[in-house]
Amino acid sequence: MIERILSIILPVFIIIGLGYAYARRKGPAAAADMVSVNRISMDVLCPLLIFTALAGKDFDVAHNLWLILAGALIALGSGLLAWPVARMLGYDVRSFVPPMMYNNCGNMGLPLAALAFGTSGLSAAVALFMACNLVYFTVGIRIIQHGHPDHQDNPWRFLLSPMMLAMAAGMLFAILHIPLQPTLFLALKMTGDACIPIMLFALGVRMLDINFASWRIGMAGAIVCPLAGLLVAGILEVILPLTAIQRGQMYLFAALPPAVFCFMVAEQYKQEPDKVASIVLLGNTAALLFVPLGLWLGLR
Repeated sequence: MIERILSIILPVFIIIGLGYAYARRKGPAAAADMVSVNRISMDVLCPLLIFTALAGKDFDVAHNLWLILAGALIALGSGLLAWPVARMLGYDVRSFVPPMMYNNCGNMGLPLAALAFGTSGLSAAVALFMACNLVYFTVGIRIIQHGHPDHQDNPWRFLLSPMMLAMAAGMLFAILHIPLQPTLFLALKMTGDACIPIMLFALGVRMLDINFASWRIGMAGAIVCPLAGLLVAGILEVILPLTAIQRGQMYLFAALPPAVFCFMVAEQYKQEPDKVASIVLLGNTAALLFVPLGLWLGLR
């Protein structure tokens, strides 16, 4: 299992390293180069990734309703537990709490679920992916927007953002079983998949700005995110009527580190992106410890 996890995590750090090397070579101009790229990722690539994950034929909403509820409660519970930690340590809640609510259930969670539970487990992983997105793009984004000068006029306009529209469309296609022409679906999926390496590369560019203070918040986030998730999962195991496979999927999901996408959002809102980058980077490093723990708890 350690070998499986390494095979997923090491490419992540290689791409981050390429971004960092690019930033070292280009200097401050590198961050400016990524502004337009990040905008395209937020408005086009990432929404397509979400849409194709939900609209794919492997996703069954009805079969995974309890798991969707578990994923939403883990995301909300993790944020609730992280809030007093942020206050106690003197961190900005808008920087610390949202990454605790949105874990790496996409580019890490989906392939890990396929490796651990086979292709049949992919539908359950997509259900958790949907639940996590739903919580983050409602509650998480509202936390980030709180007090943000650009969003005082209409704080609910995020509901019309490309991410929310893509998630709504994906859920509609999944619930109604609307078929997509295979060639069109493949084109959309290929475009959406491009956001993963781009997000990682952008994270590497931002690493140039990380300082000692950022490493401290990164270490705190790397510990709080999986531990809070696993604590909530332990409570839900007793309450929810999950199957054995769903229980294993839930614990794997709960142990995942903060998502790279959290950094992209922090960059867009100028919400201490260097600190969020550190949370993401150290969190994904700590996954080497916490993901096996989550799998052990789920499969015991």
